[in-house]
Amino acid sequence: MSTPEGLFVCASGDLLDGGLGVRFPVVAFGSEATGFAVRYGGKVYAYLNRCAHVPVELDWFKGEFFESGKLHLMCSTHGAIYVPDTGVCAGGPCRGGKLRPIGVHEVEGDVYWQPDQFIRPPAAQ
Repeated sequence: MSTPEGLFVCASGDLLDGGLGVRFPVVAFGSEATGFAVRYGGKVYAYLNRCAHVPVELDWFKGEFFESGKLHLMCSTHGAIYVPDTGVCAGGPCRGGKLRPIGVHEVEGDVYWQPDQFIRPPAAQ
């Protein structure tokens, strides 16, 4: 649902530090895709769910983006690891690459994302 705050992702309480992320539908560069939001260091971050190495989704299972130590986001296909608060690749085949950020913020206990010129909501929203 679109509101003045942006497009609803989830309740803030659904995102635990280093826990499961929440996926949400987007249109990225004209194609259907997913974004995801995670909490790290007490703050929410969101990215296009696409590895910087090869355009495949990152999560191991739906919503599982963190590696076992909960310090990095990890691509399930290639093992690339990303710094959660910047999206910068810290190791693996995409070293020097970066996840595509999606603007996200919390308002009154809910998480919202903001479309931009490249990441838009699906037509049904």
